[in-house]
Amino acid sequence: MGQIFCCVKVDQSTLAIRESFGKFDAVLEPGCHCMPWICGKRIAGHLTLRVQQLDVQCETMTKDNVFVTVVASIQYRLIAKKATNAFYQLSNIERLIESYVFDVIRAFVPTMELHSLFEQKYEIAEALTVALDKAMLAYGFETVQTLIVDIERDTLMRVKAQKKLEIMRAKKDANEKAQAQKKLELEILRDSNQKAMKIIQKHNYNVFYK
Repeated sequence: MGQIFCCVKVDQSTLAIRESFGKFDAVLEPGCHCMPWICGKRIAGHLTLRVQQLDVQCETMTKDNVFVTVVASIQYRLIAKKATNAFYQLSNIERLIESYVFDVIRAFVPTMELHSLFEQKYEIAEALTVALDKAMLAYGFETVQTLIVDIERDTLMRVKAQKKLEIMRAKKDANEKAQAQKKLELEILRDSNQKAMKIIQKHNYNVFYK
């Protein structure tokens, strides 16, 4: 309806890209704008200024040969002054982020053992932020926050670890039961010996005084 009256509305936290006969003309901020379509003006697309979040899962292997899935959460946003770069130079920001997350994680994780991986997840997040900022600024985006939200061991490895733990617990229980049984047998044997000694002593006493 707005096009009929040569006016368009741009919503809050949104930018619109205006073209004239297929060529970039202006970046429109939130509000009402004149759009004389008869002169070849049109809205080519919209860009959001809201903070967006992308969770990326990356499978890799640690230095001690444990397969893990690292989950990185990337919060990013558009730089308003570079809206044209974001619109015309980049077709899919999420693919760009994913590729850099994979590169950084697969470069870091294989140099660490599993126990140190949990301790150094903040260093990995920092390295991700540096790499992403360097790549995304050219396309009009910046990172707000980067977090390593989860590190999961491979399902098969978890099952093996669980079975190993169960075996260790079963061995421990069996050992404790065996020790308790041995202690009971020793106590029974001690009681039997004491009773036998009393009988022998009593017998010897009777024989001596007859």
